[in-house]
Amino acid sequence: MNKSDKIYVAGHAGLVGSAVIRRLKAIGFTNIVTRTRAQLDLTSQQAVQNFFADELPQHVILAAAKVGGILANATYPADFIRDNLLIQTNVIHQSYVHGVEHLLFLGSSCIYPRDCPQPMREEYLLTGPLEKTNSAYALAKIAGIEMCHAYNSQYGARYLCVMPTNLYGPGDNFDPEQSHVLPGMIRKFHEGKAFGKAVTLWGTGSPRREFLHSDDMADACLYIMDRIDGAFKELFGSGAPPLINIGCGEDMTIRELADMIREIVGYQGSVQWDSSKPDGTPRKLLDTSLLTRLGWQPKIHLREGVADVYEWFKNSALATSTRG
Repeated sequence: MNKSDKIYVAGHAGLVGSAVIRRLKAIGFTNIVTRTRAQLDLTSQQAVQNFFADELPQHVILAAAKVGGILANATYPADFIRDNLLIQTNVIHQSYVHGVEHLLFLGSSCIYPRDCPQPMREEYLLTGPLEKTNSAYALAKIAGIEMCHAYNSQYGARYLCVMPTNLYGPGDNFDPEQSHVLPGMIRKFHEGKAFGKAVTLWGTGSPRREFLHSDDMADACLYIMDRIDGAFKELFGSGAPPLINIGCGEDMTIRELADMIREIVGYQGSVQWDSSKPDGTPRKLLDTSLLTRLGWQPKIHLREGVADVYEWFKNSALATSTRG
C-alpha cells in the first residue's frame, strides 16, 4: 500500500478500528476514510452502495461488527447473527463492485470448534461443533470467511480474513453486561476497590485464554496487508480459506488473569467465583505459525499492556463516579 492510497476503516471507533487508525497515522498514511454509525448504517445495502460509489476506497479494513461477551451473546443471539451478516455482506460485496484492491476482514477465534485441538490451526475451521454461548456470532463470522473465499475463487479477488485472539486495549468496552472478560475484570476490581466491596466473577476460573493488545493487532493487520500479495498464491493457492490467526502464542487461566488484574488495580478485598455461570470454551489458544512465517511478532507484554489500559480506564469518563 502507498501512503497516499485511500483506505476505508469500517468500525474506526471500536477497539480494533481505533488502533488501526492510530497505526496508519503513525506510519504516515494520509488518506483515511471513516464514517460514524450515525453517518453510515452498514446494515443498509443502499447506504453502503452509495458510500462506496462516492468514496471509491482502494483498500478496506472491515473491523465493524456487533460484539460482546458471554452474557450479551446469550441474550441477543438474533441481533448478533443478523447485524454481523448484514454488515459483512454489504461491505464485502460493494468492495468487489467498486474495485477495492485489498480487503481485510476481521473475525474472531470463536469460529473454531468448542473442543478444538490446541493450539488452534487455521485448517481446524468447520471440523466440529461450536461453543453454544456464542454460536450465532461465530456462524456470522464463518460466513464472512466463506464469502471472502468465494469472491476470491469466483472473481479473482484477494480478500483476507484475520482471526484475532482475545483483544484488549484503550477504548475497550467496560460495560458490566456487554464487556469481554479482561475489561470486565478491570472495572469490577476498580469499583470493588473504590467502594470497598467484594468482587464476584463468572465461572470457575479454570478456562484458559490468550490475550493480545489492540495496538499489536493493528500492527499485524497492516503488516499482513503490506506483504500478502507476494505470498497469497503460496499460502492459499491450494484452495484453503484465506485465513490467518493473529495472537501471541501464550495463554493463562481466567483465575491467573484475575490475580494479575487484582494486583495491578491494588484491590485487597475478597473474590468470589460464581460457578453457576458458564465458563465458555475450555481453552482457546491460536496457532500463529503462519503469521510467524510471514515475519511478524507481538511487542506488548500482557502485564505491561493491562497496566497501561488500567491507567487509560482511570482517566476515562467511565471511572468518574469512582474517583477520589
